[in-house]
Amino acid sequence: MRRKESTAIERVFSIELESRNSVKDVTAPRGSQKVVIEGTIGTLRRAEFVDDAVLELAGSGGVLRVDLSREDLLRSIQKRGRSERK
Repeated sequence: MRRKESTAIERVFSIELESRNSVKDVTAPRGSQKVVIEGTIGTLRRAEFVDDAVLELAGSGGVLRVDLSREDLLRSIQKRGRSERK
C-alpha cells in the first residue's frame, strides 16, 4: 500500500486475507452509508511501520495496513495523555 497525501481526518486502509474463510462478515445495507467489514488476520506475527508511513499488522491469515505514520501515532498518544491529565 502506498501512502498518499491525506488530511489529518482521512486515513487509508487495506485488508489482505489469505482465504475467504477469514472473512466473517461484509455488510453494506441498502439505503445506509454504513459499511462493516469483519474478519480475522489470525495470530499476530508482526506489527511494524513500513517506511515510517504505514502501520502494518501481519497475522497468520492476512495483513492489515493503515495509512498511519509513527509521528501520527505519537502525536495522538501525547494528545490523549494531555487530555487525561486535565
